[in-house]
Amino acid sequence: MRSTTTLMKNWQFTGPDGKTITVDLPHTWNNIDGQDGGNDYWRGSCTYKTSFAAPAFDPAAQQVWLQFEGVGDSAKVSLNGTEIANHDGGFSTFRADITALLKEQNELTVIADNSKNDFVYPQKADFTFYGGIYRTVSLLVVSKDHIALDHFGGPGVQITPTVQGTNADIRVETRVSGEGEVAISILDAEGREVLAGKGGDTTLTMEYPHLWDGIRDPYLYTCVVRLMKDGQPVDEVRQRFGVRSFSVDPKQGFFLNGRPYPLHGVSRHQDRKGLGNAITREMHDEDMQLIKELGANTIRLAHYQHDQYFYDLCDEVGMVVWAEIPYISEHMPNGRANTISQMKELIVQNYNHASIVCWGVSNEITISTKNNRDMRDNHHQLNDLCHEMDKTRLTTLACYAMCGPFNPVAHITDLVSWNLYLGWYVPGLFLNDLWMDFFHLCYPNRPLGFSEYGAEGMPNLHSEHPRRGDHTEEYQAIYHEYMLECFARHKWLWSTHVWNMYDFAADARDQGGEPGMNHKGLVTFDRKTRKDSFYIYKAWWSNEPFVHICSKRFIDRTQNEIEVKVYSNQKQVTLYANGEKLAEQEGEHIFRFRVKLDGEVKVQAVAGDCIDEAAFRKVSTPNPAYKLGKKKSTSANWV
Repeated sequence: MRSTTTLMKNWQFTGPDGKTITVDLPHTWNNIDGQDGGNDYWRGSCTYKTSFAAPAFDPAAQQVWLQFEGVGDSAKVSLNGTEIANHDGGFSTFRADITALLKEQNELTVIADNSKNDFVYPQKADFTFYGGIYRTVSLLVVSKDHIALDHFGGPGVQITPTVQGTNADIRVETRVSGEGEVAISILDAEGREVLAGKGGDTTLTMEYPHLWDGIRDPYLYTCVVRLMKDGQPVDEVRQRFGVRSFSVDPKQGFFLNGRPYPLHGVSRHQDRKGLGNAITREMHDEDMQLIKELGANTIRLAHYQHDQYFYDLCDEVGMVVWAEIPYISEHMPNGRANTISQMKELIVQNYNHASIVCWGVSNEITISTKNNRDMRDNHHQLNDLCHEMDKTRLTTLACYAMCGPFNPVAHITDLVSWNLYLGWYVPGLFLNDLWMDFFHLCYPNRPLGFSEYGAEGMPNLHSEHPRRGDHTEEYQAIYHEYMLECFARHKWLWSTHVWNMYDFAADARDQGGEPGMNHKGLVTFDRKTRKDSFYIYKAWWSNEPFVHICSKRFIDRTQNEIEVKVYSNQKQVTLYANGEKLAEQEGEHIFRFRVKLDGEVKVQAVAGDCIDEAAFRKVSTPNPAYKLGKKKSTSANWV
């Protein structure tokens, strides 16, 4: 049976300065310079080296494979002086059989490269392209006869559940390297066997399956596939899967298991402040807990393949997922092969995840490349590839704001969504309503979603008169208040995804906020601060009782009377000022109170058993800590 050993400690890293230091994985060399602005972070080749003892194995009966789960953005791997792998694509798993090269002591060298080029995506986008070995590296010891490891980094097992009335057909396809018979066992969530079968391509019928039902009931089965020889198992792979059906109606939105299931959620970048992409499982867990707290039921995992662990979390908690490749911002004729290889890896490595309902083929591709025939042909090829490899899921793409409804690129995939920032980069929040209505009028049978929308908001920037482009926490909240009401008026949208759940690094960015950062997140880059906008979504989406006083960080005010805005998912909120009841209101989501300021006033909002507190202080001159930047946002970057 297979065994795994990780190689995460004591790597010798030779960085951009030519100096060699000892590092542990995960690691990136852009964790600081890729987040400080200036668009000057190091993009080039750096070298990682480590030594390891050969694992215990029988050369006559076993093989040893080396596995990388993510090296940005290209990797050249050598073992004991022999090149064993060359991989283009910084977000997916790749492997190499190293059995024949192993010695008692071994020298492993990885040249990681995030250089600018015209053949590996991404090359142009509003986020930092970190270089380094930022996910797990491991040694796999397997039988010579094993469930295949050489097919696009996948598990070697493909599970296709199809709901048929009250039953479900579970097709299990297994790739085998070598010889042996395949035995299949389906276990329920408690580990009890409910089905069994044999064969490399077999279909089992499950009566009255327990459905994977989104965040309401994310029930998962486990498929255990064993390779048998002489009646004994020589290899085993376990894959969780969910039984569910889904569809999209252009006039009614998304359906899960035959019932309307409006998709409202967020987009996510994986990087962290001071760490880049070199993050831990605990950080993935924290990200998911915050998204759950918000009340989202869908995540767009932008703009690349995320860690397998995070897709597992999406399965476990019931998030509906849009998964995509980094074919973004600019079509590169020399990059067509790379879009195909990255899509194949995305699908093969993630096929069994119950959470994924659509494959995203591109993002804002017309921002730099207009109506180009080669670009359109690349899209058709990707769309056809997705349908060929996966007949159960839909395809989608995200269009740039200036890509009009009539652009042929917008009509290639099964679904389409738009990245629109009306009310942020251009004036007029009402334009969102007009745009949706116009598209729906022109294409009533074309499912439409909002893949990105948002506004910059910094918790240290405040204004008594918030306005578009000021980067204040107050305007960001006003923007999202409007968008939630707007979506409620357009219930036929197939999905909506906030841009973004978290602030993230964009080293090329300098648009009036903090250089090198995109501050459209509902939560700060370090995940420590939930902005006010976080709580308006929680008021709409979450069933967990809460109350939140807005602008609590905006303490010093020059006005004699201020509005205290409160978000809650409760129907009644009472506000107290300096211990005395000021007012009681009934309503939904947003509650507004007038409070007179004379010195410092402590306010308390009460909604049922929930309490929140804040203090506001009358001052004669504005606090310089709240001073706004002079720059206003432009349309230079839309994401």
